[in-house]
Amino acid sequence: MRMLMSDIRIDKPMGIRPVGHAGPVRVVAVTSGKGGVGKTNVSVNLAISLASGGKEVMLMDADLGLANVDVLLGLHPLYNLSHVISGERNINDVVLTGPEGVRIVPAASGIKTMADLSPAQHAGIINVFSDLTINPDVLLIDTAAGLSDGVTAFTKAAHEVIVVLCDEPASITDAYAMIKVMSREHGIHRFRVLANMTRTPQQGIDLFNKMVKVTNRFLEVTLDYMGCVPYDEYLLKSVQKQRAVVDTYPRSKAAVAFKNIAQKIEKWPVPDIATGNMEFFIERLIRANHVESLV
Repeated sequence: MRMLMSDIRIDKPMGIRPVGHAGPVRVVAVTSGKGGVGKTNVSVNLAISLASGGKEVMLMDADLGLANVDVLLGLHPLYNLSHVISGERNINDVVLTGPEGVRIVPAASGIKTMADLSPAQHAGIINVFSDLTINPDVLLIDTAAGLSDGVTAFTKAAHEVIVVLCDEPASITDAYAMIKVMSREHGIHRFRVLANMTRTPQQGIDLFNKMVKVTNRFLEVTLDYMGCVPYDEYLLKSVQKQRAVVDTYPRSKAAVAFKNIAQKIEKWPVPDIATGNMEFFIERLIRANHVESLV
């Protein structure tokens, strides 16, 4: 259902926004060079931590063909983005409500055509977001791993990019490749780095310093260290229970780390170019996909 004109107001500094929405939407992409580094777990737990701090949060599962945000949270969506693309459902029909009121946009799992969408089809997905009746404070995008068209488009449209990596050679190499491509080919020059599954806080710092040493030598980028999430048996238990660790074991080491990182996110300055609703995200994604289609 589209908003009526009576439901919106014009605010020149912020653009068009729903009545009652206090400020602009912060768009944060959570990505990684490779799979298996805990990226989706990071996205889920940060979303819930931000929501528990009073933010209106939306989490979009942008791994369109291998979605698992709903699986991690034990949710069972009747519909997902594939039904929106087919025209069977409206975007508002597929949004789920998760822990702490986090709004979740589920993608499809095991549908190859969703993983192989063209730039024009990605733009079609973005267009449907204009029908959303929900306008969050924070939109977290859990991207797919790697450097597909979808990953680059969603990452380019974000205000902030969080790169999740762990201390293994493939993770470090692929994270560097991600940063290199996004900086040289897509104009992103600032990345937030989160070290996951560390054994000690120092291991996380050392891992970040490895990345800085390489990027300083070969790339013109800025890396900011967000902190680390320790290896935690309670996190593994929460995955088995299909619950978020911040919800199931709030006093565990991993849960405390996620809450601390969420507090850092809340302190990030709001970008001047943000608008007060989802249209900023939509417009940037459409532009990103249009450029990709011309290459």
